[in-house]
Amino acid sequence: MIAAVFRGGGKLVAEEWPRPAIGEGEVLLRLLGCGLCGSDIAKIVDPTTSAPVVLGHEVVGEVVTLGAGVTDCAIGDRVVAAHHVPCGECHYCRRGSESMCRAFKASNLDPGGFAEYVRVPAANARHAMFRVPGHVSDEAASFVEPLACCLRSVRRARVEPGDTIVVVGLGSIGCLFGMLAAARKARVILVGKSGWRLERARKLGIGECLDTTQSDDTAAAQRELSGGRGADQVIITGGGTDALPWAVESLRDGGTVHYFAGGADTLPLRLETLYHRELTLTATYSSSPADLAEAFRLIVAGAIAVDRLVTHRVSLGGLHRGVDLVRRREALKVYVTP
Repeated sequence: MIAAVFRGGGKLVAEEWPRPAIGEGEVLLRLLGCGLCGSDIAKIVDPTTSAPVVLGHEVVGEVVTLGAGVTDCAIGDRVVAAHHVPCGECHYCRRGSESMCRAFKASNLDPGGFAEYVRVPAANARHAMFRVPGHVSDEAASFVEPLACCLRSVRRARVEPGDTIVVVGLGSIGCLFGMLAAARKARVILVGKSGWRLERARKLGIGECLDTTQSDDTAAAQRELSGGRGADQVIITGGGTDALPWAVESLRDGGTVHYFAGGADTLPLRLETLYHRELTLTATYSSSPADLAEAFRLIVAGAIAVDRLVTHRVSLGGLHRGVDLVRRREALKVYVTP
């Protein structure tokens, strides 16, 4: 089969890769599509990423082979399958930290989603795979995993009706956060750099969209929408920790900064600021099976309109072009097909 293989040094090559064999309880999918995630790009540009490897995890595929004992799906079904699943029994799982579970971090699809065929391990097939109904497009279905990650963040940040939410970054994740906050009846301010992404975010119609180069306007909008208090939550989805001091200044006393991004920077924040203003700093990594199920329900119900976030489509052989588009901020979401 053909896969887009990461060969190190930022190089992606469409080449032959062993087609996976499946065992008991497992499922083999023929790829229909896979979203390109920011975490994929982070691995591609990271010189420490092991190679060769096939990345990709926002997978939607057609079931072509069933392992013994599989009864929840049939050959020909369209499904989405997540790459990580927890054990459900350890201390982390019992305490609601499923993404910290040792089994969660060890699990994965085989290979990644940027391949013609993908093996879904038994645990993933049982707990993190969903049959897609006919009215939901392949592209919309591929958003189940990233939407689930955002859901987990919104829960930890405790977004409530009537809150004022500032979302920093206007990529697809920032737009998903804005949609989720609006669905929870929060007042939404999407903040990013001027350009086509800002204009596209405005067309979503979910709240104010403000340019980071006009900080006075941003501050005024926050005061007006929050009764002079400041934002209840600031969710940072892109950029680096240089946004953190600005986010803290934008918060009301007792507010929350949620950090939804990686990076190697240290936090430029004084502990006494957290203490005296009773601020909370939170972060989340990935999602749980419950988050995935809720994200799937929202997409199937049309409650979160994810289709309009896809701006570019590339083949496995053109994955490198999709990566370049995102790195140059010329794409909002890239969808990869065989």
